[in-house]
Amino acid sequence: MNKTDIRNYSLEQLENIVKSFGEPKFKAKQIYQWIWQKGVMNFDEMTNLSKKLREELNTAFEFQTLIKVHQQQSIDGTIKTGWRLKDDSIIESVLIPVPKDNRYTLCVSSQVGCSLACKFCATGQLKKVRNLTDYEIFEQFLRVNEMSKEIYGHQLTNIVYMGMGEPLLNYNNVVKSIDKITNPLAFGYSTKRITLSTSGITKGIKRLADDNIKVNIALSLHAADDVKRSKIMPINDTNKLWDVIHALRYMYDKNKPRIGFEYIMFKDFNDSIEDADKLIKLTKFFPVKVNIIEYNYVEGVDLKKASDDKVNKFAKYLVDHGVMATVRRSRGKDIDAACGQLANKIEKG
Repeated sequence: MNKTDIRNYSLEQLENIVKSFGEPKFKAKQIYQWIWQKGVMNFDEMTNLSKKLREELNTAFEFQTLIKVHQQQSIDGTIKTGWRLKDDSIIESVLIPVPKDNRYTLCVSSQVGCSLACKFCATGQLKKVRNLTDYEIFEQFLRVNEMSKEIYGHQLTNIVYMGMGEPLLNYNNVVKSIDKITNPLAFGYSTKRITLSTSGITKGIKRLADDNIKVNIALSLHAADDVKRSKIMPINDTNKLWDVIHALRYMYDKNKPRIGFEYIMFKDFNDSIEDADKLIKLTKFFPVKVNIIEYNYVEGVDLKKASDDKVNKFAKYLVDHGVMATVRRSRGKDIDAACGQLANKIEKG
């Protein structure tokens, strides 16, 4: 008999389930807290439930847990983990430790594959298979948080939705996962420590604002005009840059999130002072920090890494013109865990 993962059900639905078992309504809240607050994935560990109720739950439901299929650790301490899902799909998540800054960041995936086909991204070379469920996203957080405590003696300090997939094309499950991570009835993590990265889905950005989802936003910008951006990011054909900027302004006016621009620098493509001037214009509509990122080689891609000298001059030019900008050196390059490199090569089966 195929069982359903118990994590598919809301608190209200769990209340109906426990009532159907002849149990009082408050038992649903206990189950909910075992799952989302304590991270339990075994009914037998829910010790304040009666043995009878645990047996009934075990008969009717299951936990379709992630199976770790590989783990690699970089020389800089970054850890990439591959997880096999119930349908044999494989995703990856990355733990990025920076002990000197007391930062332990999870880069979490939201989709199996990706449909956006960004030219510089390994994940973009894969086909989108499906969206992840909220509990598959949440479990990445749960498992990597335990990993961080075990290996580095410190729980996660930050979560970035920057792994495989475009989070705003899996809006409902991503928002549900954020709720499970931050809700006081669940894990109770601070929304201020969560950053959602998007390639610029205007409707999704505005929906975040309207739904009052108070997370930080990182726009994968990578070019400051439509012509160049469309060459490397096909999504720009339907979500023009100024429309994205206006959507971000709309969100800023409503929720005042921290907004960042992610800008990978490519040799002789977007690394000129003219490009910097165009980028400066985009920073005038709301407070924004620009993260300049070195390009990580992806097999089969013609784009090349800009020189360190160009990167440093570009960053200095931005700062000299009043833009908050930093150069972000890649982590985990030696294990293909850096920005744009996630594309698991393990076959299904």
